Amino acid sequence: MAQQGKHSNEGSEHVSTTSPLARPADQNQLDFELDFFGGVLSRQPDYVDVLRVMGNLLTLKGRFAEGLQVDKRLVQLRPNDAFAHYNLACSFALLKRPEQSIKTLRRAIELGYRDFRYMREDHDLDTIRHDPRFRQLMREYESR
Repeated sequence: MAQQGKHSNEGSEHVSTTSPLARPADQNQLDFELDFFGGVLSRQPDYVDVLRVMGNLLTLKGRFAEGLQVDKRLVQLRPNDAFAHYNLACSFALLKRPEQSIKTLRRAIELGYRDFRYMREDHDLDTIRHDPRFRQLMREYESR
């Protein structure tokens, strides 16, 4: 997709989570996918790959609080997964919770997340981008 957003842990694929209003056909597809993957999760609630997809879909739909719950679950299931922490940081930022977002972003970096250029452009992090703590975090780790 043209815009960037939450990360998948497969390669460097970027999934847009802050796209402009989707066309009705796109909305129908998102609703279909939410229903489909929701059904999978009702049978296998700890299916990590499906949880990742659900987190992204919920965010695309603007259902940030629900996406946050999915991202929290992913971090519980995969506590050393840098991508899971990055996505959780994005969810906190989308919900305008800067303290938690920056703290979680730091943890993602500590676990090995290193796409600093993407962090500086990711629209999911717009609410913290001008926070001095975000800029300090970038300076601190980019130089390593």
